[in-house]
Amino acid sequence: MHTILQPEGWAKPIGYANGVAATGRTVFVGGQIGWNADCEFESDDFVEQVRQTLKNVVAILAEGGAEPKHITSMTWYFTDKQEYLGNLKGLGQAYREIIGRHFPAMAAVQVVALVEDRAKIEIQATAVIPEE
Repeated sequence: MHTILQPEGWAKPIGYANGVAATGRTVFVGGQIGWNADCEFESDDFVEQVRQTLKNVVAILAEGGAEPKHITSMTWYFTDKQEYLGNLKGLGQAYREIIGRHFPAMAAVQVVALVEDRAKIEIQATAVIPEE
């Protein structure tokens, strides 16, 4: 459905793509954080906030007629790099549970803070629904 862009001779990335080419209708998902539909945090646990954030991304995709398999790009913003790196196994499990084994182009960035004080993660995504 999308073309993964992997230059010849480059080491294959794990858990993401270096680039993705796609044609179709684009759905842009603004930065989502780990609170529920009522804008309330149910947990301060990093992995649980990531899980809820990914669920929020998927809910917005669905509103646009897209599915996780249509995601072409994601940017993850987190407030603590060590917390991110220390939870890779749990993050991978949450990701596969909600997004599946689909790995778009990604960036991961530590930031000083997010607008919501309790937020530990914010994820922005772009999806492309192929033309039929």
